[in-house]
Amino acid sequence: MIPIQEYAGRDVAVFGLGRTGISAARALKAGGARVHAWDDNPDSRARAEEAGIMPSDINKMDWQQFAALVLSPGVPLKYPQPHRVVKMAEMTGVPIVGDMELFARAVQALPERARPKIVGITGTNGKSTTTSLIGHILKRAGKDARVGGNIGKGVLDMEALSALSIYVLELSSYQLDLVKSLKCDVSVFLNISPDHLDRHGSMEGYIEAKKRIFRNQGPENTAVIGVDTLQMQSVALGLNNAAEGPRVNPVSAEFALGRGVSAVDGRLFDSLDGRAIRVGDLRDNMNLRGRHNHQNAAAAYAACRALGLEPAQIMDGIESFPGLAHRLEHVATLDGVHFINDSKATNADSTEQALKAFPKVRWILGGQAKSGGISSLIPLLDRVEKAYLIGSAMADFEKALKGHVETVRSGTLHDAVQEAWLDARKAGGTEQVILLSPACASFDQFRDFEARGDTFREIVGALDPSHQLQRA
Repeated sequence: MIPIQEYAGRDVAVFGLGRTGISAARALKAGGARVHAWDDNPDSRARAEEAGIMPSDINKMDWQQFAALVLSPGVPLKYPQPHRVVKMAEMTGVPIVGDMELFARAVQALPERARPKIVGITGTNGKSTTTSLIGHILKRAGKDARVGGNIGKGVLDMEALSALSIYVLELSSYQLDLVKSLKCDVSVFLNISPDHLDRHGSMEGYIEAKKRIFRNQGPENTAVIGVDTLQMQSVALGLNNAAEGPRVNPVSAEFALGRGVSAVDGRLFDSLDGRAIRVGDLRDNMNLRGRHNHQNAAAAYAACRALGLEPAQIMDGIESFPGLAHRLEHVATLDGVHFINDSKATNADSTEQALKAFPKVRWILGGQAKSGGISSLIPLLDRVEKAYLIGSAMADFEKALKGHVETVRSGTLHDAVQEAWLDARKAGGTEQVILLSPACASFDQFRDFEARGDTFREIVGALDPSHQLQRA
């Protein structure tokens, strides 16, 4: 835990008692603050009690006594409209902060020589893989790397601050909305595509939230930016032209860069010093499959180079990376049929990368649809043998795919796996792929994408190749 001593002896309100809210409450309490924590959800309040945080209804308290409101990232700050506690804080002049801001202030309060290094990673897709990969490379090289933030441990639940440590933090746009003091030694901005627009008001608002990762960086710091789209090229150009901004190291899985890190057809090139040197080959790396993961690897490579690692050290880490659960995770191979768990693909952009990673798939998709649907995936349907539809998006997705690919309304994940497995075995041959890549949120049938992916694993684990082929 990282105790937050800034509010010792003062009253602090905490709203939202999920993982980050409970973490913040415990850290504030450990630092001597009088914590008043609340969540409108009774289940969340019960979990907080189990964690040693006694809820108190801040709605019924005098807000003039609060030194700060610590807001959980998922609580609306501005759009579609500010939450009532946000309005209350604004009316009473109570500063609003998040757990990442508390962490940043704790770091800045230390003498410069005692501060750890911070690597921050954001982007619409690929954050978790890139964060975990950077952490793995650093640990493999013998560094004290601590991975958390929007992945794994909440930032304030991580080990106490140490000058020899490197904090590798996944940062969501929700977290960045609440950040003012965070200064990353290395920032990584992977990509941008429409997502969470209701939370940020517009695409412009979403991009601006992401760009807060560069806030406070100076010429001694590095910004690693994916430049495979015009929008991201504009972000990199704007930062390059900023006075006293960080050094920009571009990365690409599309282009050979004159300066930067490129993954061209799966071959990794380092031209950070102006001369392109081939440093590795990603094509046979089963845990970093697909062009999007090649960009993630290029970004991780550039970040670790900025931290002083040698190319051979970085490639050793990339080649030994075990991959992440629910992100193009190879679950099993039965009778020559590969089962791939890509439950983390909760939007069409993520699923696009999954479809591009395989020449042919039997595709399981559906759930709670996001804005934009799956129309952007139509050009990739020549890679789909058949689509197995589940969840509340089933009817809409059936219409979207009509005339492009054969579909079946499976309804549930269990039935979809069974039907795809039966079809794959009847088709015969090798290298058949059954891909769960829903392009949807999971909340219509599952608690979260992890629960959906875990269920997929369990269903696949129960399949018996010895059973006769028959359709119910």
